[in-house]
Amino acid sequence: MQHIKIIQGDLTTAKVDAIVNAANSRMLGGGGVDGAIHRAAGPELLQACYQVPEINGQRCPVGEARITPGFRLPAQYVIHTVGPVYHSDPTPEKHLSAAYISSLQLAYSNNCQSVAFPAISCGVYGYPHEQAAEIALAACNQKPFSDMEIFFYLFGDDICSVWQSVYQKQVVTD
Repeated sequence: MQHIKIIQGDLTTAKVDAIVNAANSRMLGGGGVDGAIHRAAGPELLQACYQVPEINGQRCPVGEARITPGFRLPAQYVIHTVGPVYHSDPTPEKHLSAAYISSLQLAYSNNCQSVAFPAISCGVYGYPHEQAAEIALAACNQKPFSDMEIFFYLFGDDICSVWQSVYQKQVVTD
């Protein structure tokens, strides 16, 4: 798992090929990470999101991912994914894993060598941090994604400590 790094910091400053946005299904900005990415990328990102076809009121269903340019971000791309709302999703583990894997597949298919993630669904969507870290790190350790440089940009000491602890446990068992 040497290809995975956990960083306490601002995802919008990541110098990677793609950053992942913990978006909502409409992809039109919001709070938290989503709002920060839209502010940093500039108004062109919102316009690009409007170009993503909408199906039944959604541009990106839970567990799927879509890609747009990064515009004013250091990253070339923004990969938008929708994680599950923990307490109302009947299969949150399946959907959270799918959000990470869909994002990684999109990065891989666009020749990205490096990608930076937030802790998807760990904010207002209420996913328990330790469980989310286990799912995220396991998804990122699959082939062919283990050839990518993967960064987790986390906000705050508490969540960073949890992810570091889970990472260390997974390194020991690998």
